[in-house]
Amino acid sequence: MGVRLDHLEDNPWHTGAACRRDEAGLFFAPSKEPTAARLAREEHAKQVCARCPVLLECREHALAQPEPYGVWGGLTAAERRVVLARRRRRELELVELRAEAQLVAGPVVGPRLAGRRGPEQGRIAG
Repeated sequence: MGVRLDHLEDNPWHTGAACRRDEAGLFFAPSKEPTAARLAREEHAKQVCARCPVLLECREHALAQPEPYGVWGGLTAAERRVVLARRRRRELELVELRAEAQLVAGPVVGPRLAGRRGPEQGRIAG
């Protein structure tokens, strides 16, 4: 009897999300919401996210899409934009560091044979 994995496709990560039991309006802003109300709503949504068993999966989904609105994975849209900008900056820095390392190291030609003598070295001419 083999292990069945087909149920994973029928049961995506979001089926276990804590937000599925809460009102969707908590995670998405109504139009013309006053700032104080928005901040309070987002804080409440983040509290729901904090106890969610799929918080990281949700966050990575929102970053990969990228989701432009709402609280996903405990982050607001503005917070996700900051995370994405930091990731892009880090990736660029890594690319630049790799390029610099290649310039400093130069091309790899093979192991050096420093200190070895060939058969013609050490012979006495005569």
